[in-house]
Amino acid sequence: MSDVTDSRRSFLRSCAMGVAGLVVSGAVSRSEGLLAATRLRGPDDPEVPNEEVARILKGLFGDRPIRRGHVSLDMPAVAEDGRVVPVIIESDLPMSKEQYVKGVHLIVDHNPDAHLAAFHLTPALGQVSISTRIKMKRTTWVRAILETNTGEVWAGYTRVLVTLNGCG
Repeated sequence: MSDVTDSRRSFLRSCAMGVAGLVVSGAVSRSEGLLAATRLRGPDDPEVPNEEVARILKGLFGDRPIRRGHVSLDMPAVAEDGRVVPVIIESDLPMSKEQYVKGVHLIVDHNPDAHLAAFHLTPALGQVSISTRIKMKRTTWVRAILETNTGEVWAGYTRVLVTLNGCG
């Protein structure tokens, strides 16, 4: 599954770089380039769906920007049973005394309790690798958001299709 994800990311990066090259060369107008770039990143970067998720994000991270990257969120694209959905969260960020991931938050946009889990970490862990199972009510975006001890916020997103409601 990792090879497929890496291939897709590599393809999307190549497309985005190609659009950027066309914009720089003048072959495509700036607005057309931005529109193409938005289409390329649209499915990967979800909008905040409702006031509840907005409140959670504001409460956890304030006005700090949530940047995409340094987070691998591995989940099935289709969850046949929303009662038991496997999740693996990993990061390539360092885990040293000077710089480390201090928290990982799992947010499921349309669950009854959207802030599904919070993991508090220390540098003694050595690397970020969390494996768990969650319940999902319906098809929605899942967000894994990491916070470092220096205040940086990084995220990974996955849209999961749920065929059987796991939240009652």
